[in-house]
Amino acid sequence: MMHQIEHIKAYKEQGTVDCVLDTDAYNEIDDQFAIAWLLRAGRVRVKALYAAPFLNERSTSPEDGMRKSYDEIRKLLSLMQATDAPPVFNGSTRFLPDETTPVASDAASHLATLAREYSPERPLYVLAIGAITNVASALLMQPDIAPNIAVVWLGGHAPFWPNTREFNMAQDVAAARVVFGGGAPVVQLPCMGVVDHLTVTEHELTYWLGGKNPLADYLCRNTIEEAERYARGTAWSRVIWDASAVAWLLDKGDRYVRDRVVPAPIPEYDHHYGQDFTRHPIRQVWQVSRDALFTDLFAALTQ
Repeated sequence: MMHQIEHIKAYKEQGTVDCVLDTDAYNEIDDQFAIAWLLRAGRVRVKALYAAPFLNERSTSPEDGMRKSYDEIRKLLSLMQATDAPPVFNGSTRFLPDETTPVASDAASHLATLAREYSPERPLYVLAIGAITNVASALLMQPDIAPNIAVVWLGGHAPFWPNTREFNMAQDVAAARVVFGGGAPVVQLPCMGVVDHLTVTEHELTYWLGGKNPLADYLCRNTIEEAERYARGTAWSRVIWDASAVAWLLDKGDRYVRDRVVPAPIPEYDHHYGQDFTRHPIRQVWQVSRDALFTDLFAALTQ
C-alpha cells in the first residue's frame, strides 16, 4: 500500500490522467467552482460526473438533495456551453444502512464498471466532495476495483480538531469507514484546520469574476447572494471548500497543497477519530496555498 500511496501522487504529476467527480452540487455554492475548474483545466480527462445525496435545509431528503444536485450539474454544464461534457449519473437515494450493504445507483454501477478499465499503475482518480456514499457503494459492490482507483475526498476535520462533525463525513459515517477501511488508496482533505483557509470575499469575487462570462458571473452572484443571506452588514468571507480536491489533482510541485503520509484514521460513529498506528497509510493534506490556488482558479473560470 505504501508504494501505491506514493505512486498516486507521482503519476498524476507526469501528465494527463482520468478522473470522475462525485458532487452534492446543490448543497452549497462551492461545488460549482470545483466542477467548472475541473472541466476547464484541460489537464485531466473527466469521464463522468456523479450526483451525491445530501440532507440539510436545501433538501427534504437525501434523494431530493441528490436529484437537485443532478439538476445543478446540468445547469453548470449549460452555462459553460460544454459541447463535449462528460455523462452525468444519478447517485444514491439514501445513505448506507450499514458497512456491508451498498446502495444501488447509476453512479455506483458506472464507477464499479469504469474502474475495471484501470490498474494500480494507471489509476482512475475519484474526486469526492460530498457524502461518500456512491464511492463506498461501488467498493462494496465490486471490492476488486479498489486498487484501480485513488479516492481524493474532502471530508472530516484535521486530526487535532475536537471532533469530526463535518457535513460530508457526519452524514454517512458508515461510508467513510468503508472508504478509510483499506483497499483503495485515499487522499483526505480535512475541512476545519486545513481547507477552511480557502476564503474569498465579495470584493475579490466581483473584481475577478463579475461580468467576465455567464459562468463566472453566475458563480460570483451565487456566492455573494448566499453570503448576504446570512451575513449582510458584516465583514464576511466564504470558504470555497470543494476547489481543494480539484487543486490536489491538478497540483504539480506542491503549488496548491501539501500533504503527508499518515496511518488511516478511523471515523467513529461518535464523531471522533479512532487511531491505530499499524493501519494502512493514506495521504492527508495539511496545508493549502490560498493565493496560488485562487489565482489559477479565477484564471480558468474567466478564460
